[in-house]
Amino acid sequence: MSADRIRQHLAEAQRAGQSGLRDEARRLFEAVLSMDEGEPTARNWLGADALARSDAGTAAMHFEIACRGEPGQRSHWLNLAAARRTLGDSERERAALEKALAIDQTDLLALVRIAELHERLGEKTPAAERWTAVLALSSGINNPTQEFAAILGHARQYVEDQQRTLVDAVDTALAGELAVATAPDERRMRAAADAWLGRRPIYTNQCEGLHYPFLPADEFFDREHFPWLDQLEAATGMILAELNAILADPGPGLTPYISLPPGVPANKWSGLDKSLDWGAFHLWKEGERFDEACDRAPRTAALLDSLPICQIKGRAPNVFFSILKAGSHIPAHTGVTNVRSVVHLPLIVPQGCEFRVGGETRSWVEGSAFAFDDTIEHEAWNRSDRDRAVLIIDVWNPYLSEHERAMICRLYEAADTHRA
Repeated sequence: MSADRIRQHLAEAQRAGQSGLRDEARRLFEAVLSMDEGEPTARNWLGADALARSDAGTAAMHFEIACRGEPGQRSHWLNLAAARRTLGDSERERAALEKALAIDQTDLLALVRIAELHERLGEKTPAAERWTAVLALSSGINNPTQEFAAILGHARQYVEDQQRTLVDAVDTALAGELAVATAPDERRMRAAADAWLGRRPIYTNQCEGLHYPFLPADEFFDREHFPWLDQLEAATGMILAELNAILADPGPGLTPYISLPPGVPANKWSGLDKSLDWGAFHLWKEGERFDEACDRAPRTAALLDSLPICQIKGRAPNVFFSILKAGSHIPAHTGVTNVRSVVHLPLIVPQGCEFRVGGETRSWVEGSAFAFDDTIEHEAWNRSDRDRAVLIIDVWNPYLSEHERAMICRLYEAADTHRA
């Protein structure tokens, strides 16, 4: 029989099927098989017809032959999988779905069906992975049908449930180890687990100026790097007394921390520009000691002279009382260089004041100092009805050697001389 004759019968059969004349269409497709028993289009239609009539065995037979005739046609494999699913033959359903996905791993229907199969068989991890893929591929669908919206809702719930189960299992497994870990080990392990489980991101250094490579990007530095923090904390009462005297009569020394040049386009700092909502009383600024300010806090200044603060001509230290007004917010930002770290000594901390560095948010505690890397994104809130005050001090990054510190100073000095 000629190919033209087969094509003619196929066209007539398809027209009959489209017109709702299923008996006539069935007769014509069967006639095609009498001419070519492996003809894929006829086999696929007859398989779908058998499946609609609840004859899954006959449907599977037709679909298998269609797949052999056109192995690169995804729809044949999906139809075969549907028949195998109806027959309860999970492994052969899996094989058919994997054939469809081998042709196109982004086939949404195949992904939905194999996710359902994994879930039905209790294969939780691959089910969650496939449902995650379904959600990712569907992210651009703005108006899904009601049926598909229900599928996506189930996918989200399943992935969330499996994630919650994993989180609980990890937390339970680590609880004993974390209970006996050192404070630095516990903090790092918790951050690693939380990042792996999707509970927090890991932040990296974002330096506006010099980025010194290969230093650990640590959000809050381990206290052991700064043994002199005990000395600083012991002086909290004295420092606070000097600050209170300053705040009673701040004079011109208390200035807005943010002061943008004229003509700067609106940006995240615009709300604080030239505002004492975030004020600073500088004892040191960009490496320059403000003698008049230090004279107003002489004991604090003397203490600072005894500490290993960061000294870079024209750049550091910055040492100041930071005053954040009630209801104010310092937006997320990053610092200039990671060769320094920043110490906070909280002095006046109402309830509702918090500080975030990277993925960790802390409440300040009066008299409890800490050091952090300010080239990791950080921000601050004062959600109270009183002002918050912190003494801020620039110190060296604790991972730098003495020789590295000297070379960094030489680098800046050479650059400044060249630009002069």
